[in-house]
Amino acid sequence: MEFSSLILMEKENNIFVKELGSYKVDEGAEYITQFFYDGENINLYFDTKDDVEEWEYTAIYDCFNEEIFKEKGYYIEYIDDKYNPTWLIKFDYTEDIEEVENKLSEICYLIKNEINRVFEEIKLKKDEYL
Repeated sequence: MEFSSLILMEKENNIFVKELGSYKVDEGAEYITQFFYDGENINLYFDTKDDVEEWEYTAIYDCFNEEIFKEKGYYIEYIDDKYNPTWLIKFDYTEDIEEVENKLSEICYLIKNEINRVFEEIKLKKDEYL
């Protein structure tokens, strides 16, 4: 499924309380599974979009380059209690729609390219993880 926009909701005590904005997004948004503002930061969760085999799970985490996100100033951490490899990215909220859209565009680009790169890389390492 292709996305054309994401709606940012404010979340308090695990309850969505209000809509903060709608943002145009590019390719790569299909990997996003959650998107909300927690009162301090925008939280964006993403995963591999498709279910992975057990050996791929570890291989993906081992090969995924979180540094490309950190170099751009984003906080990123992997979430290890999900069925598929999942990460959380946090970044500052601003009311400037264009600024948030630019960050989302950059993040979506990084996600798509890194997921694609990792899947290509792990194909060559399958024997190492079986």
